[in-house]
Amino acid sequence: MRDVLSLMEEFVDRFGQQTWLPFSVIAGRLILAAVLGSFVGMEREWRDRPAGLRTHILICLATAAIAILTVEITHLNVFAGQEIRIDPIRLVEATTAGVAFLAAGLIFFAKGEVHGLTTGAGMWLAGAIGLAVGLGFWQIAVLATVLALIVLGLLQMVQGAKKGR
Repeated sequence: MRDVLSLMEEFVDRFGQQTWLPFSVIAGRLILAAVLGSFVGMEREWRDRPAGLRTHILICLATAAIAILTVEITHLNVFAGQEIRIDPIRLVEATTAGVAFLAAGLIFFAKGEVHGLTTGAGMWLAGAIGLAVGLGFWQIAVLATVLALIVLGLLQMVQGAKKGR
């Protein structure tokens, strides 16, 4: 019976990892990523585009989680005493490729017009916002979100006025 209890105790001890970042910081970053992703996605939702609120939130949240995990992996005790080489560009490349794959599925050509390009670009931006938040660059993420809302909202009005002439 003691062997079983010691195995269970060892399992519980090794099942979870202590995080390098305080959990409150991790939670705050993930929540901020979801909020910022929702702002970009809300505009797409209002315009009844195929990738709206949920998609943008999930992309932003996923890329933030990947960025946080990258930070955490570099601080794992498993690697103590070993030289770890981190190439942050790989993180950017991998998440960009993943989001681009999703976004490309939305872009199509029909009746002489390209459709879904702005939504795809918004998804790509949501991924960048998520990376920024996950890595702790919340100021960059907030500014990118504000600029995205300006581009998506105000410039849509300019284009609408241009078409109405």
